[in-house]
Amino acid sequence: MEHNPYGIAALWAQGDFVTRGVAVLLLIMSVASWCVILMKAWRLMNLKRQARAASHDFWHQRDFAAGLAVLGETKTDNPFRNLAEEGAEAVAHHAHNKSDLHGALNVSDWVTSNLRRAIDDAVQQMQSGLSILASVGSTAPFVGLFGTVWGIYHALVSIGVSGQASIDKVAGPVGEALIMTAFGLAVAIPAVLGYNALARGNKSVLAQLNRFAHDLHAYFITGARVGTVSSPAPTLNVVAGGR
Repeated sequence: MEHNPYGIAALWAQGDFVTRGVAVLLLIMSVASWCVILMKAWRLMNLKRQARAASHDFWHQRDFAAGLAVLGETKTDNPFRNLAEEGAEAVAHHAHNKSDLHGALNVSDWVTSNLRRAIDDAVQQMQSGLSILASVGSTAPFVGLFGTVWGIYHALVSIGVSGQASIDKVAGPVGEALIMTAFGLAVAIPAVLGYNALARGNKSVLAQLNRFAHDLHAYFITGARVGTVSSPAPTLNVVAGGR
């Protein structure tokens, strides 16, 4: 294959430490943004699957323990199960610790506070990593532009020293420098699109979390007797009212 004197390899070979540093920085930013996009997209798919189980399957079980089993075995990566367990624990804790300061609150306010806290934790987890995409999307074009300006400066200096200003002497170095701007855009565009897509997906999951929390609040406050998270409670279908 014939060597291209105006390609990326020539840009790397002829560039100084600043040009190479900018190229390496853009590569790191691109790898980081794609890793975040892929991991968060996989996580979002799991969240949507969990949301379907919480909105339908959970409320068609015979008791609370069976509903928890439908949501999954662990609450670490399942905000919907965590929400259900936090609500149950809040009811039990309030019933057995009325002498504490929170005993002055009615059970409805206490459950609402705990459910809201669980939702806030879930939102924080869903939004983790998105700041990387936002930073890459907003700064990568300027990093590439800096590489272009630096490359053009050195290209013009070299042309001035050689004293040759023909088109073949100008087009090569300047064109190579402009590649850095293209690199910056190639890094920024996927990061921006990924951020927007993940933000929309998280917003949809958050809406389902809020609906599930509202239903759980109604279930716990309308007479559900929950001693512990693992103990069965009254039939959900009766309380849920035809869900």
